[in-house]
Amino acid sequence: MALIITDDCINCDVCEPECPNEAISPGDEIYIIEPSKCTECVGHYDEPQCQQVCPVDCIPLDPEHVEDNDALMAKYQKLTGGA
Repeated sequence: MALIITDDCINCDVCEPECPNEAISPGDEIYIIEPSKCTECVGHYDEPQCQQVCPVDCIPLDPEHVEDNDALMAKYQKLTGGA
């Protein structure tokens, strides 16, 4: 499933450059994650990099965008032009 940034976000700017899919961008008040681009770093890393660097632990799984590992890998391949 995709990740989501909660209202606990402090706009510290550390998550955005860590996203290999460029799914994170500044929103009106907090950073946001575009679900169609978020693969939880599947295909790039073993763990979501934004979660690893977030100092306030405000990036949980998004229950509105449930995807299994196969779906995340398919999304990664589509985003990167892989087979």
